[in-house]
Amino acid sequence: MTTDYDELPKLAMIHTVPGIIPVFNELVGLHLRDWRSFNMVDESLLANTIREGALSHQAIRRLSTQIWSAVDAGASAVLVTCSSLGPAVDVALPLCPVPLFRVDDGMAIEALQLGNRIGVLATLATTLRPTTGLIERHAERMGLHVSLTNRLCEGAFDKLRSGDRAAHDAMIREGLASLVDSVDVVVLAQASMANALNEMSETRVPILTSPELGVLRVASALNARSGAEEMLTVKETAGR
Repeated sequence: MTTDYDELPKLAMIHTVPGIIPVFNELVGLHLRDWRSFNMVDESLLANTIREGALSHQAIRRLSTQIWSAVDAGASAVLVTCSSLGPAVDVALPLCPVPLFRVDDGMAIEALQLGNRIGVLATLATTLRPTTGLIERHAERMGLHVSLTNRLCEGAFDKLRSGDRAAHDAMIREGLASLVDSVDVVVLAQASMANALNEMSETRVPILTSPELGVLRVASALNARSGAEEMLTVKETAGR
């Protein structure tokens, strides 16, 4: 028996860059076929963080409000797709009543499995620290030593925001060229950077982006959770 679309559990995705919504909708359709998704956008969360140069207490509070609004709208899980807001997701996580995910978790874990010399490329200074901090935290949890090399593509995000994606992507490719010869793997710190790889040939080292790896991690966690709940139901039924 097929499940009616309206009865499928809902994944809320909270974005700060509207242009990445089609990418994530496609990935959810590919990797989370038993789920339906809806999108929430607040560009000011990222804009204010860029202006202030760091993630403020107000931004953390406002993202928490967005997360709770998603839950109130019926979300059974929430994915935040902005890496600059990653630490705010960590703050909200213990109190969130549904599974809550930050988009760059899957990328960080994959990078550590590919090598200990990791290059981190970003177009925003506000994303470098959250991304490197996440990688270091996972490395500590996994008992791994890691060496991080950071590069900032200064001005690239402004190009993207003004609509010049070609210039944005070209600056990212230049940044990658400065990293690939000295690391084992490169991570692109923001989901909005992934498009720059479309015109690149094969590189010497793997280059990881967060959208697909993030959705795959969400899918793995939700499938494992669903399987555990089904097993518990079977045990409870058998015990009656």
